[in-house]
Amino acid sequence: MIVDVHGHVSAPDGLYAYKANLLSHRGAHGRGGVSVSDDQLRSAVESPNASFGISHLEHLDTAGIDVQLISPRPYTLMHSEDPAKIVSWFTEETNNVIHRVCGLYPDRFKAVAGLPQSPDTSPSEWVGELRRCVQELGFVGALLNPDPMEGRPPAPPALGDRYWYPVYEALCELGVPALVHSAGCRPPARESYSLHFVLEETVAVASLLASDVSADFPELKLVVCHGGGAIPYQVGRFLPGAVRSQSGVSYYERLRTLWFDTCLYTRDGIELLLRTVGVDRCLFGSEKPGTGSVRNPENGRWFDDIKVLIDEIEWLGDDDRARLFELNARELFRLGDLTPTPGADTRAAATGGSA
Repeated sequence: MIVDVHGHVSAPDGLYAYKANLLSHRGAHGRGGVSVSDDQLRSAVESPNASFGISHLEHLDTAGIDVQLISPRPYTLMHSEDPAKIVSWFTEETNNVIHRVCGLYPDRFKAVAGLPQSPDTSPSEWVGELRRCVQELGFVGALLNPDPMEGRPPAPPALGDRYWYPVYEALCELGVPALVHSAGCRPPARESYSLHFVLEETVAVASLLASDVSADFPELKLVVCHGGGAIPYQVGRFLPGAVRSQSGVSYYERLRTLWFDTCLYTRDGIELLLRTVGVDRCLFGSEKPGTGSVRNPENGRWFDDIKVLIDEIEWLGDDDRARLFELNARELFRLGDLTPTPGADTRAAATGGSA
C-alpha cells in the first residue's frame, strides 16, 4: 500500500469565491459560509483540472497512491490578512470542505487541518480549531506554518521559541503530528512562494535543533515538508558546531528528532535525504497534484511521480520500502486499518506510472 502524507485538497470554486468575498468586505458583511454540494465536491476531485490536465483522482491512480492525507492548499491560507476573524473563518470553512471530501472518499483521503494562524492572535488561540478538527471531525494531523506573516516584517519567532509551545502542547495532548509547511509569500519579496517554503522550512529545522523543544516535548511529532528545506543537504555545515558544543549529541542525532517527507523531485535529492536522516525518519509525500504536476520533457514522466524515483534507488530493501511507503505513516498518524484502492496497480502500470 502507498500512503502519501503530503497532499492538498482539490476544492470547488465556491471555496475560493468565499475567500474573495471575505477579502473584499473584510468581515463587515458577517461570516457567511461556503455553499457547495456533494456533486460539486466530487467534480473538483474527479474532473480534469485545467492546471494539471487530469483529475486529482487520476493523478493518484496513475502514481499507484492508495491513500493521501489532504490539507488546505497552503498558498491560499491568507494568514497575514486582517482582521484576524476572516483568517479564522476561511480556515474553518476550508477544514469543513476537507472533512466533507474525506467523507465522500473515506478509503482515499484522510484529513489534515489548517490552523487559523493570524499574527494578530496568539498560538493559544489557534489550537481551538485543532481540537475541533481532531476531536469532532476525526482529522489525523495539522499543518503548521512557521511564518504566519507570509514574508512580511516583522518575522515571527522561529519554531524553537517558546512562543510556539501552546501548539506543541495541544499536538502532544491530542497525539497527532504536524506537517511543517510554509504558506504564502506576499510581495514585495525577493523569493517566490515556492522558494519561501524551502527557506522557512530550513529556518524551522535549524531553530528546532538548536532549542529545547525535543527535550520539553519528547512525544511531539513534527514532519518537515519538502525534504526538510536545505538542512539535510547542508548538514556538513552544522557538524562542527555540534562537536564544539561538547553536548555529546551529534547533529545527525538531532536531525532524527524530526521526520521528513520525500516531496523532492529528483532521485538524487531523495537518496541524499534517506542517507542523511535514515529511512525510519522519512515518509512518502508527493504533493500530487501540485507544483510538480508537469511532465518532464526528458522522459515524459510527471516530476511528482516520486514513487518512481524511489523505486530507482537500488540499495533500498523491501523492509525500507515498506516503511517509506506505508508503515512510517501508518504509525506516526495512527491510521489504523486502511483499504487498498482496487485496481491501482493495474492503472499505474497501464499509464506509465509505478505502483
